[in-house]
Amino acid sequence: MKCFAALLTGAALIVTQPGIAQMGAPGTERPGMPAVAGPLAAKYKADADKILQAAMADNEGYAALTYLCDHIGKRVSGSPQLNTAVEWGADLMRKAGLQNVQVQTAMVPHWVRGDESAALVGPVKKPLHMLGLGMSVGTPKEGITAPVVFVHDFAELDALPDAQVKGKIVVYNPGWHGYGVGSMYRTGGPSRAAAKGAAAVLVRSATGLAMQTPHTGTLRYDEKQPKIPAAAISVEDALLIERLAKEGPVQVHLQMDAHMEADVKAGNVIGEIVGSEHPEQVVVLGGHIDSWDVGQGAQDDGSGIMATFEAVSLIHKLGLKPKRTIRIVFWVNEENGGAGGRAYREWIGDKIGDQVAAIEMDGGAEKPLGIGYGGFGGPRRPAPPAPGAAAAPVAARGAGFDESALSAEEKQSFVYLKDIASLLGSIGANTVSPGGGGSDIGPITADGVPALSPRTVGEHYFDWHHTEADTLDKVDVDSFKKNTAMLSVVAYVLADMDGRLAGRKSTFHE
Repeated sequence: MKCFAALLTGAALIVTQPGIAQMGAPGTERPGMPAVAGPLAAKYKADADKILQAAMADNEGYAALTYLCDHIGKRVSGSPQLNTAVEWGADLMRKAGLQNVQVQTAMVPHWVRGDESAALVGPVKKPLHMLGLGMSVGTPKEGITAPVVFVHDFAELDALPDAQVKGKIVVYNPGWHGYGVGSMYRTGGPSRAAAKGAAAVLVRSATGLAMQTPHTGTLRYDEKQPKIPAAAISVEDALLIERLAKEGPVQVHLQMDAHMEADVKAGNVIGEIVGSEHPEQVVVLGGHIDSWDVGQGAQDDGSGIMATFEAVSLIHKLGLKPKRTIRIVFWVNEENGGAGGRAYREWIGDKIGDQVAAIEMDGGAEKPLGIGYGGFGGPRRPAPPAPGAAAAPVAARGAGFDESALSAEEKQSFVYLKDIASLLGSIGANTVSPGGGGSDIGPITADGVPALSPRTVGEHYFDWHHTEADTLDKVDVDSFKKNTAMLSVVAYVLADMDGRLAGRKSTFHE
């Protein structure tokens, strides 16, 4: 998972987001809207009950996830494992009987981690738990040994004279105020420090769990600033450095072989159930097939692609024939480039109006609570403030939502979704929340395609994501099946019902 923003045309900043609570400040989650049964529930109850029963009895989706994790494993963009997963995914779709299966070519970046290490060398000597940030440059071969400048946030860094930062290693510890804040320092922190002459950056991992587990993730260099090495360190090590820095000078040695190699050919994996009456109209759903180069990519995002795949496969197995086409996509290169999402948008071309809805699952397969819709809530991740400016308070998910300000079409869309959600009471997923989407569907939802994503309890996703701990055992079988069931019912009804959801045009920013 990576973060992105969508700026609404002629409106305030709106950011689409997945259905997980920790994007905002902990404890600020807005409750979902309860389901309200209506004409759709009456029409589709029999079909929905068949899907729910089949999904909860199904073992094939989790078996496919098991193979992906245990036999293919981590699959960072540019790696042979990613292309093995792409070929396997296409074969999986063909064996499931899906139509028009293809691999849509996309060139992806090839970042190589290499050997890496970090250690305190004064006033105490101690190895640090670290993972280099994705797309980071490396250090010189001998590494960098330099004094530490410890800061909590950008405001503290900006207040320092450049001379106090030049040639030193900046260590950020913003604390844990949700993934939005943590990822802001990871993505923008290196260039922010480089602008003041820093030699390297260490950032507290974006997690609330202190288990000496570092979390990687991508950074984004400002091309106007020097590129400096950057790595994540564990929560405990960040707190240790903070304590030592209060006592006096701290020195760290950092060594990273990280580097970029030539782009590699990969691709999005696509399959369909072709619509019986309006095959040109498409409900697309999926997740991203790439992962980071640690763990197995189980929750992020093996669970997403396998739950959405099995959701579509179940519709086919049950012989249901929706009026519109249902398309499953395993997007490529979500974590460190977004090439798959851009390639899909280019492929759609001027037929964007036929994309009826886009559903992305990239928040883990924990217990589902319901479906998130549109970019109507607070920000998924705040943008880093301009130099010298304080960071804005983190908004609660859905905090910016004002139902009275919606258009008539948007209000009707919430009515439709509450109606559909009423079909999901037996699995406890019968709520609708403002805010939904994902990085891969961002390029099409920016052009007005309605955005949706599962909303889960989100209790542990950021304990594991982007770490060595993102392994199959973290995916609960029952919760996985419930996500599959919810996705299958929602996709089927959206593809078959007479009405359509409303979307909002925006400007997409990764």
